[in-house]
Amino acid sequence: MTPRELGFRMPAEWEKQAAIWLTWPTNPALWPGHFDLLLPQYAAFVAAISRFEPVRMNCAAGTLREQAEKFLREAGADLSVVEFFDHPANDVWCRDHGPLFVKNDATGEVALTDWIFNGWGGKFDAKLDDEIPARIAEALGMRRFAFPFELEGGAVELSGDGLLLTTECVQKNPNRAEGRDDAAFEAALKDGLNVNEILWISNGLADDDTDGHIDNLARFVAPRAILAAKETDPARPNFAPLEENLAQLRALKTPEGGRFDVIELPLPEPFSLAGRNLPPSYANFLVLNDAVIVPVYGQSGDARALGIIGDAFPGRKIVGLDSRVILIEGGSFHCLSQQQPA
Repeated sequence: MTPRELGFRMPAEWEKQAAIWLTWPTNPALWPGHFDLLLPQYAAFVAAISRFEPVRMNCAAGTLREQAEKFLREAGADLSVVEFFDHPANDVWCRDHGPLFVKNDATGEVALTDWIFNGWGGKFDAKLDDEIPARIAEALGMRRFAFPFELEGGAVELSGDGLLLTTECVQKNPNRAEGRDDAAFEAALKDGLNVNEILWISNGLADDDTDGHIDNLARFVAPRAILAAKETDPARPNFAPLEENLAQLRALKTPEGGRFDVIELPLPEPFSLAGRNLPPSYANFLVLNDAVIVPVYGQSGDARALGIIGDAFPGRKIVGLDSRVILIEGGSFHCLSQQQPA
């Protein structure tokens, strides 16, 4: 039977969490000339999470774990709530290679769904990453539902009550969808995550290795409210694609027949680092039980973005953390993490 038939659903990110899953960085070549700056910035992120809830870390045993503990200690992390799991990985992006957790509200059981991860359309080696959901299920003694389709966690945004928001530029890209039965894929999304309706927008950010993950673009902040990235400069390459996304979001109908509350979230100023143009976005925030961790970029727009996100999450502490070095490999705090429901 499917998770849906058994009464499981994927909760919204703002619902109660048991822990945040992360994967410790392993490959200096992915941050050329900046790995020594990456590790303390990553550790500061882990330390911030540890002030609010437990952390579960995929990290191969031995010298890598020793390195992780050293940097976490220096960052002031509460190591009493950081649990390490001997799960080797290719890369850090646990949102995409980690499991998507589901919960049965009637029984309280939490299980996981395990999808194929192919390194964002075969761009990067992902063999070890693809094994992580099965390793987590074994380590936790958790029920695992495996699906024969490629899916990355950063490519889907859930309302918690039956809506899934995603992008055509990822899900319909031949590097994921070639030879796929699209109807069967959409049925698997609905059965695996307990979704009634899939909502589509078209475009991703320029220079995004993922081809356009939704978690850089549009985020549910309530079941009928969406924070959406907006480019304010018509001369920049993201302007027209994001205007189209905004128009599509405003045209969507809710299950009740109304419209979503679409809240504009301006993009940061574009910048380059380590020889590449980067895709910064304030939308790549992580919601915790009592806080929201927001990537900031040392720009004048940081304060405005923190205010907009704070208004969307009243009662939660808004924590802005520098994400510039992390972004060298194309993602930020939401991309790094995966929540496990309580």
